[in-house]
Amino acid sequence: MSGIRYGGDYNPEQWPEEVWAEDVALMRRAGVTTVTVGVFSWARLEPRPGERDFGWLDRVLDLLHAGGIEVFLATPTASPPPWLGHRFPETLPVDFDGHRLAYGSRNQFCPSSPVYREHALALVADLARRYADHPALALWHVGNELGQVCHCDVTAAHFRQWLRARHGTLEELNDAWHTAFWSQRYGAWDEVIPPRRAPYLINPGQRLDFARFCSDALVESFRAERDVLRRFTPDVPVTTNFMGLQRTVDGWALAGEEDVVSHDWYPDPDDPESHVLSALGFDLMRSLKRGPWLLMEQAASAVNWRRRNPPKPAGQLRAQSVQAVARGADAVCFFQWRASRGGAEKFHSGMVPHAGPDSRVFREVEALGADLAALAPVAGAPVVAEVAVVLDWENWWAVELDAHPSGDLDLLDRVRDCYRPLFELGVTPDFVPASADLSAYRLVVVPNLYLVRDPEPLRSFVAGGGTLVVGFFSGVVDERDQVFPGGYPGPLRELLGLRVEEVVPLRPDEAPVCSSEALGEFTAGFWREDLVVEGAEVVAALDDGTPVVLRHRHGAGAAWYMATRPAADAAVRLFGRLLADAGATPVPRPPRGVEVVRRGEVLFLVNHGAGEVSLDVPGAHVDLLTGGAVSGSVTLGRFGVAALVPQSG
Repeated sequence: MSGIRYGGDYNPEQWPEEVWAEDVALMRRAGVTTVTVGVFSWARLEPRPGERDFGWLDRVLDLLHAGGIEVFLATPTASPPPWLGHRFPETLPVDFDGHRLAYGSRNQFCPSSPVYREHALALVADLARRYADHPALALWHVGNELGQVCHCDVTAAHFRQWLRARHGTLEELNDAWHTAFWSQRYGAWDEVIPPRRAPYLINPGQRLDFARFCSDALVESFRAERDVLRRFTPDVPVTTNFMGLQRTVDGWALAGEEDVVSHDWYPDPDDPESHVLSALGFDLMRSLKRGPWLLMEQAASAVNWRRRNPPKPAGQLRAQSVQAVARGADAVCFFQWRASRGGAEKFHSGMVPHAGPDSRVFREVEALGADLAALAPVAGAPVVAEVAVVLDWENWWAVELDAHPSGDLDLLDRVRDCYRPLFELGVTPDFVPASADLSAYRLVVVPNLYLVRDPEPLRSFVAGGGTLVVGFFSGVVDERDQVFPGGYPGPLRELLGLRVEEVVPLRPDEAPVCSSEALGEFTAGFWREDLVVEGAEVVAALDDGTPVVLRHRHGAGAAWYMATRPAADAAVRLFGRLLADAGATPVPRPPRGVEVVRRGEVLFLVNHGAGEVSLDVPGAHVDLLTGGAVSGSVTLGRFGVAALVPQSG
């Protein structure tokens, strides 16, 4: 692929065939280069078991190719047809309460069902065989938004198989799950089941292993389809689309099986801070494979699934799309091309809305096509980061288990608490797993690491001269969710120079005042800890002397610890100090609501704020989006964007 691909999900099976030629003409008018076809077409491709109806898809792909449009061809396995659930009810998922879910929606399958897999893979093989040499085929799109979880007996058998491979013996399983508590010891493998509704709290070791298993089962399901596709088309890349910032599937594991990462993202037009979470998600997608990724879905305007679904204001579509490109996207696509006339998502916007092409939305779609064509030189360029944020799915599952000191501890909230000040300071970070080699970074941010499998990457990073900051309630349990003896932060105690005796979740109305020579006075919230200093320097403390921010020299570097959640303004000051401590390259702080990101040679500026802003831009530049010269400063209106390259000569 070359340039920035542009398009969206195209569902021609929803429309009379006479509309298809009009669609292709409008696509060409809008600058569309690529469409995803077939995501929800299983019932059309296989109307009855074993039958195949490919004729309509032949005509669609031929028409698109004649129009110069590439195809991301989907395997339609995310939404089985009614006949599968009717004839084979064992393929339908069972929920946590033991209810078997019905067909009549989508995603109605058990990932562990061999019957589901048999029918799915047979169709995938026939699809790959038929279109392996079609000139429109540019990429395979497997399934859709993997995230299904099932608690049925078929899943139970698969789970036991997975547990045998992980633990080996029942003795090891009993030890890992600490089944001596509450008389939960298992004496036979058949006694082991997935977590299901029970009278009280469920064994946390069981829940953690089940989360691992569910992720592995979905990755295994993806891999099965991918391997079939590669057998017929070894040179065609394969992806599946991540569903926002979801916890069900380990992003690092799934991305490792894909050729390219793709992402579905739907920010709330009513949220004035949505651009920050968007930036976080885009940085994560870029980081999963350390390179360009595909924005596979976004909305052209309103969605249909929130309680209230306002349209995007004029200009936001452009700003959000350029934001994705700035942070590494090499494709900008939408769900969907033409808004549906019927079905559950008929009020989800399309690139061609119900009002038709003579509409504000379609005019913005046309203009965006021209913008993305102008941004072609940035395709493939890297985003270089000096800062990394640790996000580990195993820790995510563990820290949000039941019966913890606070039921309000949400890992994504902790990540946002650390990401926002970086965004405010104009710093674009990478994300890394807890096991990563960190030597390429100056500052590593660990919002939370409740579960520690191996502390050595963090120790080595700091000993080698890096700066580390770790958030509260870290270093609490090992990989079996069993508490480290001797006090938190367990294996990180020596590195951080402290020992936590008790954790103290704060009430929503508690905002203790903290004092600090380095950071000034500030308020905190959500959490504090009673801790003993074991060599660390106290940077900030409560009025009663309880430390809340500490710094500890370790080898050639420094490890910081946040035992509370500083207020937003104090967090910006703290992270400014961390960046200086790490020797990171200084970045001019942008005005609030303005995003500044460098990708390759291109400096992207995006104004997500409500008013006009002016920014200093030293030197002479050319704006790729307008072709105009920029010297000294640039002014951006609401949702204004610029993509500046140094002026040659």
